[in-house]
Amino acid sequence: MSARERLVRALREHALVIGEVTLTSGRKAQYYVDAKRAILLPDAFAALGELVAEQARACGATAVGGVPVSAIPVACASLAAGYPGKAFIVRKERKEHGLQRWIEGPLPAEGERVLIVEDVVTTGGSTIEAVERVREEGLEVVGVVSVLDRLAGGGEAISAALDGAPYLSLTTIDDVYPDRPDR
Repeated sequence: MSARERLVRALREHALVIGEVTLTSGRKAQYYVDAKRAILLPDAFAALGELVAEQARACGATAVGGVPVSAIPVACASLAAGYPGKAFIVRKERKEHGLQRWIEGPLPAEGERVLIVEDVVTTGGSTIEAVERVREEGLEVVGVVSVLDRLAGGGEAISAALDGAPYLSLTTIDDVYPDRPDR
């Protein structure tokens, strides 16, 4: 079974929650994909790592990162799969103490090529904020990878914000929940 097939299977079995929920965007939905419930299990983490590391190499990225908490396991999975770059975290707010950085972890150098990662994309808002923040910090965004795209317009919004860099979703809600009521 391919890494992508293993990831889809794990998302179906462990991450898909049927029932009304409020999404980060404030919208109501009749299902939820809690990707962390799947990707923090050994087989799905290994599959995710293979897929993200492959995309990082394809984009020529030397670092992989995104916003807490959702992107942390995605970025770290690539390291566990042997990706030779580094992982980083993009803060939503600068800390008032310590080093007061926007980017945590091994700091990418000015102009470094980075891949932004996300677990689940709905509107794309937090991912676009991460893209903007790393650009403000002098980094070159060479792509965005999400674990799952809910196909609610977020992928298109991210693509529009990337100035030609690729956006790739490893899976979509069609893969994980093809019989959903809103299809």
